[in-house]
Amino acid sequence: MEKTWGDATLPQGMVTFLVGDDEERVEHVSKNVLCVRSVFFRTMFGIGMKERDAAEVTVLETDLASFTALVRYLLTDQLDLGEGEGEQARRALVLRQLAHKYQVPRLELLCAQALQESVGPATAVPLLEAAHTMGDGRLLAQCRRFVADHAAEVRASGGVEQLRDLGVAKGLLGDALDQVAELKGARVERVDNGLVRF
Repeated sequence: MEKTWGDATLPQGMVTFLVGDDEERVEHVSKNVLCVRSVFFRTMFGIGMKERDAAEVTVLETDLASFTALVRYLLTDQLDLGEGEGEQARRALVLRQLAHKYQVPRLELLCAQALQESVGPATAVPLLEAAHTMGDGRLLAQCRRFVADHAAEVRASGGVEQLRDLGVAKGLLGDALDQVAELKGARVERVDNGLVRF
């Protein structure tokens, strides 16, 4: 809040965001607080920009709940990912993309952490596909390892049926074949050492 004091270049007043195709409203948000919390908003509401004096700004590429969570974070420093394992993972994905777009690095890191913590049987495959799409190597590796280590639980949760990306499916098949080869190699090695015969 200290950054809002003494800076004559900060815009004054409130803005209402019209979110998504249905133009759902996020009303009466302080422009100057948004500006001190996000470089993107600082530019958007900067001197010479049409949004500086606008009462309404349209935001098309997200949903109301995720954009509201972004605004709430900027105003309160509290992360709201909703309720339920699947919903939290989905919200963290969308909110992470918004945090990247609106240049809020701390929120982006919090969302990445939440995603890593939300990997489970029901979320591993959708998160794996999202990590592949976003180029998030760390989350991708974590999800691949989880699927390999908990294949039965992932399958029972419907994770296999959730696969939509052929590239990810090929990658998982490759992982499974590698594991089979490792198991066969271990069995052959044991036979060669005379320890175990199958």
